Amino acid sequence: LNLPMYYFIKTPWYLKKVYSNLLWDIPPREKNEKVMYLTFDDGPNEVATPFVLEQLKQYNASATFFCIGKNVMQLPSLYSRVLSEGHTIGNHTYNHMNGWKVPDADYFKDIISAKKYIDSSLFRPPYGRITRFQAKHLQQSGLKFTIVMWDVVSGDFDTSITPERCTNNVLRHAGAGSIVVFHDSDKAFPNLRAALPATLEHFSVKGYRFEAIRV
Repeated sequence: LNLPMYYFIKTPWYLKKVYSNLLWDIPPREKNEKVMYLTFDDGPNEVATPFVLEQLKQYNASATFFCIGKNVMQLPSLYSRVLSEGHTIGNHTYNHMNGWKVPDADYFKDIISAKKYIDSSLFRPPYGRITRFQAKHLQQSGLKFTIVMWDVVSGDFDTSITPERCTNNVLRHAGAGSIVVFHDSDKAFPNLRAALPATLEHFSVKGYRFEAIRV
């Protein structure tokens, strides 16, 4: 994710309504059920991903990692570790490609290249940038992707904010059914290192559990 410096921490209801064919959150199955869905984009990364895995393990938490194909190719054992520890994975293109800035054919080709390394029916567009045509093609072609967006953005990728603000973005806005975005990347690591442990602690104390996205 490399959004402009203006971005929504909490996704507005009207965006979810207009793009209702994308997965923004997962409403609780039962009343008062406290489940949250942590997601991590842009890995695997040899520093950030092991840190994330250790933090998740401490809280018996499962999560979903949206991986970049070229990173999986470079760090296959780390990718295997993510899977072996019970987490789910999703396709985040091979080259972190912006769907708004490239021809559709190139975009689809890049996603299919990533699919050779990432066996998943989940897809998240880098930068959150995807056209209606691209989304429809990915959902209805032989690929049959579920396109996963988010309810809350931590802002960990934003180097202009402090770790404290990044943490507060999640603690104030996430709740039952929220899909929350973090990044296991070099750029995000200074914020992630503070925000992830605080998120796990805060919501665990409130009785939440953390599940991976499975469709």
